[in-house]
Amino acid sequence: MKNEIKQHIGSVALVVNDYDEAIAFYTEKLQFTLVEDTDLGEGKRWVLVSPPGSNGTHLLLAKASNQQQMHAVGNQTGGRVFLFLHSNDFWRDYNSMKSKGVVFNESPREEPYGTVVVFQDLYGNTWDLLELKHPKG
Repeated sequence: MKNEIKQHIGSVALVVNDYDEAIAFYTEKLQFTLVEDTDLGEGKRWVLVSPPGSNGTHLLLAKASNQQQMHAVGNQTGGRVFLFLHSNDFWRDYNSMKSKGVVFNESPREEPYGTVVVFQDLYGNTWDLLELKHPKG
């Protein structure tokens, strides 16, 4: 096909208070991989983390650098679930996260689309951990 459009989301920026505490949370509690941590000078870093087995989409941990950004930390979507962490074994990941002190907003539940629970990251952003009944390739 001539000039076929092919795109994907490479990174999603997540505003954080501190690079190192955010790296620790994502790598230790959620078992993400630190993909890159490059010093850009003047206190800025390019920090990418990804869940294990990721398809190439990363979280860009972006340190808040002004008052407006600081107010967004932990509330980037006005209280709505912000990100959706898909799992191929919900109970394995739920139990692992729970044992490491991750805060859950509810008990796991079964929905028509799969098993899901809402959890918080270290700043209070809400996420869904979910295992779809019929995962898309």
